[in-house]
Amino acid sequence: MKNIILFASGNGSNAENICKYFQHHSQIKVVALICNKEGAGVFERVKPYGIPTHLVSKKQLQDSAYFLNLIAPYNADLLVLAGWLLLVPHYLVNHYEQKIVNVHPSLLPKFGGKGMYGHHVHEAVKEANESETGISIHWVNQHFDEGEIIYQAKTQLSAEDNVEDIAKKIAVLEMANFPKVIESILTRNGS
Repeated sequence: MKNIILFASGNGSNAENICKYFQHHSQIKVVALICNKEGAGVFERVKPYGIPTHLVSKKQLQDSAYFLNLIAPYNADLLVLAGWLLLVPHYLVNHYEQKIVNVHPSLLPKFGGKGMYGHHVHEAVKEANESETGISIHWVNQHFDEGEIIYQAKTQLSAEDNVEDIAKKIAVLEMANFPKVIESILTRNGS
């Protein structure tokens, strides 16, 4: 069995979708959720799946001994950032090299970097009058949104699309593609 730990900071629609996708999977299991925001919607969304949840402060996340001890019992094969807004600490990137994935709501390298998440990305896409946008699923490295791209999916935009329309199109792509890409990473070549 391959184990996933989800990292989320907010509402949790992606985290819930991933839990649902792998709920009865024969090879992959979501074993825990890490969240850095008290009262985040993700806690309620994952409750029906019975996975352990952990609220961690920024200070606890920066404490390598504390955090690695916290997640070690889960024997994670993959850490999945599903709406996680903090920069992943260097020690964690090094410890889980090529084992941390993120989904970003644009076609990287466009509209990535510090502060570029959620509606900030959609607003920038609209302001730039882009004719298409999409999602990028990528490995996490020491910098925001700069890791090697694993998969991208595109959607067309029209001049009439507003920020909310763009957000809805991105959500559709995330829901359809993120769990499948996670599955392919964990089942390829029997790795």
